[in-house]
Amino acid sequence: MNENKVSVLAKCKAKSGMEEELKKELMALVVLTRAESGCINYDLHQSVEDKALFILYENWVSKKDLDEHLAMPYLKAFLDKADEILAEPVDITVLEMISEKAGK
Repeated sequence: MNENKVSVLAKCKAKSGMEEELKKELMALVVLTRAESGCINYDLHQSVEDKALFILYENWVSKKDLDEHLAMPYLKAFLDKADEILAEPVDITVLEMISEKAGK
């Protein structure tokens, strides 16, 4: 059985004064993650109104590919630094893409 594509919204909020450090760390993840085989896109956004707020919008070929990404050493290394640079835990929402099933 084929798995459906999955999308992810990951919200990261920097501690006061750590905005540039978080941006640097997240940009490094973008480069590494985009090279993963199951990654369709991995896009980093910064809020216009709150420069401490970053959103990663991701699309993956399957949940299995996402799970493999979440086990990557560089992602674990980022999470190890989270207490130093994040104001709150990363808020991750995983969504199943269902619009492909609709007619064109």
